[in-house]
Amino acid sequence: MTTALLLLLLVIIGILIAVVITSNRSRKKESTMKSPQPTPRDPFANEGDTTGDPRTLKAGDMLDFGHERTWIRGSLRLSEGGFTWSEHFLEVDGGKRWLSVEEDPDLELVLWTGRPDTELTPHAKTLEFEGVTYRLEERGTGSYRSEGTTGLRAQGGLDYADYESADGRLLSFERFDHGGWEAATGQKILPGSFTIYPGS
Repeated sequence: MTTALLLLLLVIIGILIAVVITSNRSRKKESTMKSPQPTPRDPFANEGDTTGDPRTLKAGDMLDFGHERTWIRGSLRLSEGGFTWSEHFLEVDGGKRWLSVEEDPDLELVLWTGRPDTELTPHAKTLEFEGVTYRLEERGTGSYRSEGTTGLRAQGGLDYADYESADGRLLSFERFDHGGWEAATGQKILPGSFTIYPGS
């Protein structure tokens, strides 16, 4: 009788241990199924960059280039097909300057200076300007949406033509709402070469 009772007790203890082990395994499996797998990350991404993200620029933001501080007066949000980019007009004494921001696919920033002193137009595949030869890289037609002070309507159309020299200098032409061509020279700058202080 005691042997049978002892045997029964061992069987019950064995069943309880099996239930506990099975329960723990299913809980572990559930928790590993619920925990998200880490997503692959770009090792060269600008995460944690203390200078700010140029893709978020807007009217009212201040830019500190180290030797110069300036404010964004207005922004154009431009699009052609499914491609979008931005131009941000900077506060300057006389003249016209702006910063273009686009991803194609990498982030590209260009600081532009308006050149109203030339009557040059994008009439050829190669242009000479101030002793530099520029070759046509891209031309197209798109639309814009205006924010802040840009001197343009709230929205409209644009035509553009972009040229580049062998040493990387840029020459660009834009015309808005079928107006006259506006020329500009540009210089590529690196992300992190200025600090962004967001406006209110």
